[in-house]
Amino acid sequence: MNWNGVFPAVTTKFNADGSIDYDMFFVNLEAQIDAGVSGVILGGTLGESSVLDDEEKLELTKKTIEKIAGRVPVILNIAEGATSKAVYWAKKAEEIGAEALMLLPPMRYPSDHRETVTYFKTIANATSLPIMIYNNPVDYKTYVTLEMFDELMECENIQAVKESTRDVSNVTRMKTRFGNRYKILCGVDTLTMESVLMGADGLVAGLVCAFPKETVVLFDLIKERKIDEALAIYRWFLPLLELDIHPKLVQYIKLAEQMAGIGTEHVRAPRLTLVGEERNRIEAVIQKGLDHRPELASLKTSV
Repeated sequence: MNWNGVFPAVTTKFNADGSIDYDMFFVNLEAQIDAGVSGVILGGTLGESSVLDDEEKLELTKKTIEKIAGRVPVILNIAEGATSKAVYWAKKAEEIGAEALMLLPPMRYPSDHRETVTYFKTIANATSLPIMIYNNPVDYKTYVTLEMFDELMECENIQAVKESTRDVSNVTRMKTRFGNRYKILCGVDTLTMESVLMGADGLVAGLVCAFPKETVVLFDLIKERKIDEALAIYRWFLPLLELDIHPKLVQYIKLAEQMAGIGTEHVRAPRLTLVGEERNRIEAVIQKGLDHRPELASLKTSV
């Protein structure tokens, strides 16, 4: 598994009646692949996994694997409260052809050090798939510490971490302690440039769902240390990237996808589409971004 590059945490597209809109989902997938992403992640927060039933999640994964047909890896996110259910999804993902997993600590229970490490090891030992640990104590309350990563080194298929602690120094801590043992992927859109400059290998992004080309070019420019060119995009992008760090990131990013022509804003309850002043405010942010999109052709990269 190559953990370098941009990995969109894709949204699940719905029709107005709540059914999955595969036509628009595939439109967005093609836009991501055309832009040069390195893989796609299903079943995350943006994918509204918590409101998909098991059969829908299974069908979505199978159809994605079939549609992508090996062009980039398909990564399934696992966010479960029970170890047995997480093991089930790890085995099922491998069985149907997913190429890697993203793995959160146990949901709805703040596990301690021993429980967290045991949970991760149990799942890792149940599959041969490469695993990226999702470290997001801000939203999910469990902090995967350096000491936990020490113990997880014995699981060779635990290969990467989605770094979402909001502390950009943690990229340096991980690199200093572990070298290249773990690939580090920035998991916070608003820390993209800072994290990659500090040595992050990849980016798990949200606004890439609506702006795939800009995200990939930005990442490549930062990797090449073309700072002035990267800043030109990053400064334009930041107001949009801030939509990713709000509790309504799903509604905000889906609205951006719709306005960019590669998605719809339909969500499943308890989420509701935006209305009133909030909708006007977010639409204005997105429209300003659309009206001032940078000219990418002049920003050359060699990646």
